[in-house]
Amino acid sequence: MAPWCYCFLCLLIRSLSGTPSNSPGESRNPWAPAPVAAGEVVKTAGGVCKFSGQRLSWWQAQESCEQQFGHLALQPPDGVLASRLRDPVWVGQREAPLRRPPQRRARTTAVLVFDERTADRAARLRSPLPELAALTACTHVQWDCASPDPAALFSVAAPALPNALQLRAFAEPGGVVRAALVVRGQHAPFLAAFRADGRWHHVCATWEQRGGRWALFSDGRRRAGARGLGAGHPVPSGGILVLGQDQDSLGGGFSVRHALSGNLTDFHLWARALSPAQLHRARACAPPSEGLLFRWDPGALDVTPSLLPTVWVRLLCPVPSEECPTWNPGPRSEGSELCLEPQPFLCCYRTEPYRRLQDAQSWPGQDVISRVNALANDIVLLPDPLSEVHGALSPAEASSFLGLLEHVLAMEMAPLGPAALLAVVRFLKRVVALGAGDPELLLTGPWEQLSQGVVSVASLVLEEQVADTWLSLREVIGGPMALVASVQRLAPLLSTSMTSERPRMRIQHRHAGLEVRSLRLREASTRGCLFTMPGGRPEGPGHIHIPASEVRRLLRKGLSGVTVIHSWFTSRVFQHTLEGPDLEPQAPASSEEANRVQRFLSTQVGSAIISSEVWDVTGEVNVAMTFHLQHRAQSPLFPPHPPSPYTGGAWATTGCSVAALYLDSTACFCNHSTSFAILLQIYEVQRGPEEESLLRTLSFVGCGVSFCALTTTFLLFLVAGVPKSERTTVHKNLTFSLASAEGFLMTSEWAKANEVACVAVTVAMHFLFLVAFSWMLVEGLLLWRKVVAVSMHPGPGMRLYHATGWGVPVGIVAVTLAMLPHDYVAPGHCWLNVHTNAIWAFVGPVLFVLTANTCILARVVMITVSSARRRARMLSPQPCLQQQIWTQIWATVKPVLVLLPVLGLTWLAGILVHLSPAWAYAAVGLNSIQGLYIFLVYAACNEEVRSALQRMAEKKVAEGPMALELPQHSPPLQTRRDRLWN
Repeated sequence: MAPWCYCFLCLLIRSLSGTPSNSPGESRNPWAPAPVAAGEVVKTAGGVCKFSGQRLSWWQAQESCEQQFGHLALQPPDGVLASRLRDPVWVGQREAPLRRPPQRRARTTAVLVFDERTADRAARLRSPLPELAALTACTHVQWDCASPDPAALFSVAAPALPNALQLRAFAEPGGVVRAALVVRGQHAPFLAAFRADGRWHHVCATWEQRGGRWALFSDGRRRAGARGLGAGHPVPSGGILVLGQDQDSLGGGFSVRHALSGNLTDFHLWARALSPAQLHRARACAPPSEGLLFRWDPGALDVTPSLLPTVWVRLLCPVPSEECPTWNPGPRSEGSELCLEPQPFLCCYRTEPYRRLQDAQSWPGQDVISRVNALANDIVLLPDPLSEVHGALSPAEASSFLGLLEHVLAMEMAPLGPAALLAVVRFLKRVVALGAGDPELLLTGPWEQLSQGVVSVASLVLEEQVADTWLSLREVIGGPMALVASVQRLAPLLSTSMTSERPRMRIQHRHAGLEVRSLRLREASTRGCLFTMPGGRPEGPGHIHIPASEVRRLLRKGLSGVTVIHSWFTSRVFQHTLEGPDLEPQAPASSEEANRVQRFLSTQVGSAIISSEVWDVTGEVNVAMTFHLQHRAQSPLFPPHPPSPYTGGAWATTGCSVAALYLDSTACFCNHSTSFAILLQIYEVQRGPEEESLLRTLSFVGCGVSFCALTTTFLLFLVAGVPKSERTTVHKNLTFSLASAEGFLMTSEWAKANEVACVAVTVAMHFLFLVAFSWMLVEGLLLWRKVVAVSMHPGPGMRLYHATGWGVPVGIVAVTLAMLPHDYVAPGHCWLNVHTNAIWAFVGPVLFVLTANTCILARVVMITVSSARRRARMLSPQPCLQQQIWTQIWATVKPVLVLLPVLGLTWLAGILVHLSPAWAYAAVGLNSIQGLYIFLVYAACNEEVRSALQRMAEKKVAEGPMALELPQHSPPLQTRRDRLWN
């Protein structure tokens, strides 16, 4: 049978059996479930999910779901839904970096165009480079994906070292661009850096001579890193930097094979390894100036004629290359795609809110919707909150529609119904989301005019007569806090309109307001920054203060100016919706408690400001602030209840505490950073919330174990009746001071709520930890006198030891408090301020003690090894080599293991926490086991303590009733025990 006849026969049989033929878009499996249709709603384990018929970018998809009062699927689809998806879908993310589109700014810059791979295209820095013990190189590059051969982005050649430094890369067709760093001729492996998509990407490489540590970053993410690359030797001085070529000789030796093919701009070189936060600033075209050797300037380069003329381009910083999470139904695995790529998505809801949203069209109060749409001759307010919006909303249309909406709401006499309120809130969400999908619009949109309209409309729907409507929607959209979130989204957009001639903007309309203000940090470095709230006075209630220490910290981070944003809401709608109708006041336990509740807790703080943010060109900056808020209403305050995003929202109190209470105002301190027991940390280190929580938990548990061990050791010294001696007295003082300090450390988290208690705990911890380290120094001096000096003369006496252990710390703490009374305590937690010189009042003495004890330990180890060698020769005149090595190793390791925690040398890890997260965990672990070590060395393995306990046991046995039955000739207990053992 001919092949075509066989194919025709198959089609005939399939058609007769009713099985359709496979078309390109259909599943090959006839039993496979049908794909999800556009707009179809599918039940899931957590509620319902609606499959969108649109393909949008990640931010646009997130905005579309929020406008429909849902959210992107926060986890991979399960059950039947997973098998019915055909294409990858966007997945939501709770992390802050993706919640908002990055703030981008336009920058016109010169670009070197390497459009052909030739040996005569390069750009050379005129001035030679100095010796580099550390470096960072960053550039924006557009790689030619059609060129698969390795090429050099840049290279540095020294007089005696052609391959002193290089960054090489090559493209895998349809895959990724792999890059490798070369330092002093040592080549790191080629590792995936960024997608081979022909787009602009930001690439950075860092290297340090110490340990040969290197790292490769692209588009703000750390892609690779290791140690051992060119370790121990710097990049020699006199190096020549060349862009786009590999140097086989000093400043030359170019070849076609290693020539760059693509575009390169914005190259910067630093003589230091930048931190991830500093690299983020470099990616946002705001490079840190500290240690900068070369700032991008084509005029400082010798450019070959074939690269001229220089091309100028408009670059968005940071370039739109972020990746967002996806779920792929093929392999059923999570992945990522470029956030601006259009993808399908799912909007998910809880079951009950979704049912109520379905019924929204039947709710009363549709008149406002029809009137606004009739005046606009367009669909402005959608009557169905679950319907998708098709078609873009231009800024001009948004401004016009806001004016119509404000006019209709101002003329409306009857309270808004739930349907109309949902439609208004949804439209405001659409307006503030205009810049989510178009980075160019963030730079050109008429945000001031739009902000005026949004604030006016928001104020009109916060009238007290709408409180009942808000309350009915509390479980559907989260109450008026959803409106607050929309207004807050305006502030970063409004900041793009700020100029040096107009550094401040304020928009206010009755119940809502917004203020954006540019701040030059150098002008505010001495006294901090004071911002007056509407209706407030600088000397009275109603202002916000950023401490001078915080301003100086921002200056040290390289920031010269920031944008401070405040938004405030004065409507009583928040009181009605946040309290809830089913809560009752809590009865006080006593009359005194009743008076206190009557005077303070019955006052509800209705502040004129509920949100404050600080932004720079790279995004939001974490800054501590003090709020002085004026009381606006007297009403019963109900006990705090767990906040829920589905019950109207709640005030965020994490990291905030009441600093002072007054009859008509309250002062609050807020700082959203956390701390844990790495007391020797001298630099601020930014960590994620999960890492901070884990370190804080480990610190608390470790301190608890150490505190129990130290307390047990101290009680044993007191109860066991150990004979008095210099060594015993030193041990007692050390265990007591260290146990007391760690006890205060465990209570410091609860002391943050009260400013006076926090200062007291900080002073106590500072003093007691200094006392502990002073007695560690005394331990070292006593060890030196007993082991190294071996003096038969009496020591300096306990008076000198007590003066060192207790007197010196008193002087240090007193001087520190006198010199830094206002910058003594760190903002947000109870410990010394790392942003001022206060931290060195602890770190300085500790470093002195650790240095002295290190020298003492080294000398003791030398003597121990020498004694072990002599003892081994006496026992065996001709010992074997292996026995000699083992004897010396044990003689070295044993005193180190025993004396390292006693002398406090485990605390050295605390100084290195800014280098790597591993050092933070090491510092917490080593400091936590210090008390346990001291217990083992001083109590469990101490012969004097064991002998004292044994004498107590023997005395108790001798005084007991069984003592009369013992024969007179019975040997002592120890002798009988030895016989039994033998």
